[in-house]
Amino acid sequence: QVQLVESGGGLVQAGGSLRLSCTASGRTLRSYHMGWFRQAPGKERECVAAIGTSSLSTYYADFVKDRFVISRDYAENTVSLQMNDLKPEDTAVFYCAARASSYYSNDIFRHPDDYGYWGQGTQVTVSS
Repeated sequence: QVQLVESGGGLVQAGGSLRLSCTASGRTLRSYHMGWFRQAPGKERECVAAIGTSSLSTYYADFVKDRFVISRDYAENTVSLQMNDLKPEDTAVFYCAARASSYYSNDIFRHPDDYGYWGQGTQVTVSS
């Protein structure tokens, strides 16, 4: 099994940037589709960005397009989420998620139920 640990959250002013990292242990992330999700108080968990095992395909929710970038670092076995131009409405707990795959593909998974492995989450708070 793969264990996921998020880091990089914190408090930032509107317009600022944060870089979240998801570090994996137990397995190489090459064999996993990856996603970043967020959950604000009283709201459902929603997909922010996702990346396929081939890394050639990515998905971004409309509300983060042109602001966030998801990427893999195979050497470090991490998946990162660079967040720029943060807004108060981005305030949430951000989670890293992994879905095992037996082959490289451009498939993208956006629903929380598609993922079987989750990190503990990291808080992102954006002040106005």
